[in-house]
Amino acid sequence: MLGISRAPARSRWAHELVALLAASACFACDGPSAPDAGVGDAGSPRDAHVGHDAYVPPDAQLPPDAGDEDAGADAGVDPDAGGPVGDAGPLPLVSVSHPREMRAVWLSSVFRLDFPSSTTLTEATARAELGGIVDVVAAAGLNTIYFQVRPESDALYASTLEPWSRFVSGTQGTSPGYDPLAILLELAHRRGVEVHAWINPFRGLTSPTIVAAPNHVTRRFPEAAITHNGAVVMDPSDTRVRAHIVSVVRDVTRRYDIDGVIVDDYFYPYPGAGGAFPDDPQYAAYVGAGGTLGKSDWRRENVNALMSAVSTAIKEEKPWARWGAAPFGIYRPGMPPGVTGLDAYEAISCDPIRWIDEGWVDYLAPQLYWSSISSGQPFGPLIDWWAARSRPGRPVIPSLALHKIGMGTEWAPSEYETQVSLTRAEAPSTAGQTWFRYGFLRDSADARTMMAGVYAAPALPPVVPGMESAIVEPPRVTRVGGGLLLSHPTIGSIRGYAVYRSVGSAWNLERWVPAATGAVPLSAGRYAVAAVNRGDVESLGVDVTLP
Repeated sequence: MLGISRAPARSRWAHELVALLAASACFACDGPSAPDAGVGDAGSPRDAHVGHDAYVPPDAQLPPDAGDEDAGADAGVDPDAGGPVGDAGPLPLVSVSHPREMRAVWLSSVFRLDFPSSTTLTEATARAELGGIVDVVAAAGLNTIYFQVRPESDALYASTLEPWSRFVSGTQGTSPGYDPLAILLELAHRRGVEVHAWINPFRGLTSPTIVAAPNHVTRRFPEAAITHNGAVVMDPSDTRVRAHIVSVVRDVTRRYDIDGVIVDDYFYPYPGAGGAFPDDPQYAAYVGAGGTLGKSDWRRENVNALMSAVSTAIKEEKPWARWGAAPFGIYRPGMPPGVTGLDAYEAISCDPIRWIDEGWVDYLAPQLYWSSISSGQPFGPLIDWWAARSRPGRPVIPSLALHKIGMGTEWAPSEYETQVSLTRAEAPSTAGQTWFRYGFLRDSADARTMMAGVYAAPALPPVVPGMESAIVEPPRVTRVGGGLLLSHPTIGSIRGYAVYRSVGSAWNLERWVPAATGAVPLSAGRYAVAAVNRGDVESLGVDVTLP
């Protein structure tokens, strides 16, 4: 501020930075292995299959005064020039980039498959468990967690619209005494890992015997709660049900610092012993009111209406939040030729090609839970087919069957390496992989070793559609013995910093640094540091050499 000398603050910052660099010398090292969180109750075949379902020390923080409006004077930034300066004048800017991949893992809460390990966790033990999860995810080279926050029209976060999930407290509607989503967001963002809210759309209850809380959707709209195949499904044709789901998604997007939302394949229920889904009266009412669509098209339009409305709600709240869907891996038998299996377009009224064509989703994560050598559902032709249905900036990020690892020679680690290779061959139509699910990563040394190989180099997720034209201001960079000090004039607008190292004539991404990390220890070399905003758009890189 004018009239106030900054010299004392500069001196204090310099002294504190030395301590910060020493304290953070291992900040990029992988954390300890996750404690055995336990799997909890055995899941149902649907959720176990095919259809989803004392932490590390904190990173070095920016020193005091670094976040105020005059911090640029202390950070080696000339306020008049408005850009980064080094020891001998302004630092040049260079263009940097790297192949983008979303590397995601499903974190299941239904039946406590992955989290929580118990309904009696305290806030401290839940924090330790979630911290261990983040450790394992970050060490594997993944950058995204899909956290199941709505397993049966309930909540693993503080909601006024839906009751607390029984999977965290033992009784639906009873608070566990902590907020799992808030804790995971804090811990994951500290490590530079995105968190997306995983929503099960129309599943009301996993069993009709469950005692629902008074504010549960099955009790608010009991006539829309249909028991079918041993579960309770909320009628997709009921406009109140759809409006409620949209309100839930809007609420969690607005109030929590989530990076995205994803829905899985719980649309109309899968075929089962109970026969066809009993919605003849609803369809008859639609026709009686003048509706002209055939029943199959009517069902699909009910689901389409939800997908379109959710898309609008998310983007109105946070344009940079990524919105995706994970449909069944076969769109229709014979697509591509020779593929056999369930007709998801008809059976569960799922039309993901319409969703991506209309721009209603930012990406698709089809559940391709078959091997590359499977005769009826071969991975290779299927990923080729799905990749061809992507749209510019709206990629396919397939979900892979990590839950089958070790099931005979067909599911050796080499199979997953092949699937990653086949996916990358389709880039940029494809942009990463999604792994089902966390518990198999935690429990399988082979899975962790495989990922350490395929994800040896770090990567950021692709740019969120609609954010491509954003202009991101470069970071402020100061050289200090043993590393760099990073800051940004609008710290709340960025996720963090991409640190590139010059290797020959190329810039290779060496490290991802979360926004809260100020001091970055680096060895001698030439680097370019770019700021990355919430939509994963990069600034130009600040070109700096450390002797």
